[in-house]
Amino acid sequence: MNQGSIHYALLDNHYVIKFTGEVRLTQCSSLGAHIEKVISSDECEHVLVDVTEATCLDSTTLGLIAKLAVRAKNRGLPAPMVVSTHDDVTRTLLSMGFDQIFVFLDVLPLTQYELIQVPLIQESAEQMQQRIIKAHKVLMSLNDSNYEAFNSLIAALEEK
Repeated sequence: MNQGSIHYALLDNHYVIKFTGEVRLTQCSSLGAHIEKVISSDECEHVLVDVTEATCLDSTTLGLIAKLAVRAKNRGLPAPMVVSTHDDVTRTLLSMGFDQIFVFLDVLPLTQYELIQVPLIQESAEQMQQRIIKAHKVLMSLNDSNYEAFNSLIAALEEK
């Protein structure tokens, strides 16, 4: 397994978040808290998600990325951009309905940015479960296919 990482930069009101390798559930507490902090900031006016070096984004990660776009829209920000150059990752994003909430690019903008790793946050099992539920509910709201795919998972998690 290629342990993934998440890095970000916030320069001149442009927020860039970059995913590398396999980004999975274990990093979602950190990702969720980070997204909330940045998107709530008045400093963030444009969002770019870079998945050019990602090899796998699990469904919780996808739900949190979708949440970023939804929160940006709710703040009245321009539609976030996502840069994806791997066919498998792009297909996954499109199948989840990301083309409804993101502008897709197949090359990175020329702007150079310095990236900082998102700090690791440990959450309780209950907090993690709530984050998983919320992330999947965002995915479910994007289209009927996602609703069908994740409805039973959410029902099972909410019963616990």
